[in-house]
Amino acid sequence: MNKALLVDDEKRMLDLLALYLKPYNYECTKALGADEALLFLEEELFDIVLLDIMMPEMDGWDLCKQIRQISDVPIIMVTAREQKEDIVRGLKLGADDYITKPFNEDELLARMEALLRRRSPTGSIEINGLIWNETQHEFSYQNKPIRLTPKEFAMIGYLIKNPNQVFEREQLIDLIWGFESETGGRTVDSHVRNIREKIRQAGFPIDEHFITVWGLGYKWINAPIN
Repeated sequence: MNKALLVDDEKRMLDLLALYLKPYNYECTKALGADEALLFLEEELFDIVLLDIMMPEMDGWDLCKQIRQISDVPIIMVTAREQKEDIVRGLKLGADDYITKPFNEDELLARMEALLRRRSPTGSIEINGLIWNETQHEFSYQNKPIRLTPKEFAMIGYLIKNPNQVFEREQLIDLIWGFESETGGRTVDSHVRNIREKIRQAGFPIDEHFITVWGLGYKWINAPIN
């Protein structure tokens, strides 16, 4: 579970962000303004910060500058401003990314996960004890290895690295077998069945995460289906 610090001067926005991120395994701490954010940062370690710019007393730019004096935690600036100079200013002060309100929630989640992946020194992604490690080419659940073929490993990797994104069968063929491949959709379905069965046997609730989108393809979700 990743720890996210949410910083905004509007309680409603903090509540909405926390509500959205909670199902995706984010433990959210809500800071109502810059002073509160600095107190949290002195006491805890966070994996990522979502930082509003337009705040009274100390704005997001100044807070970003102060955070960079004590931490290299990934920072995404969240603001209603869209001017190019504001984006450049935030990045020069040490922000890692920038998104404007009103934003698409899926896009925000994708940006957060992209930053966290790049930050991982081991090249691994963990979901409730299930670990996909690209660098070491290892896949396991609760420290027990799950043996996948290279193509199975690549397929589950694309899905895990891009949660909530639907991959059509043809897209998976292009990504894994190559554009010139004569592989058909049935081969993709066969690999999906094998992957699910191997992970299911390991004890992970794969059917709550590896989802068939009928008529299109497949997707991975980090939150279990209610």
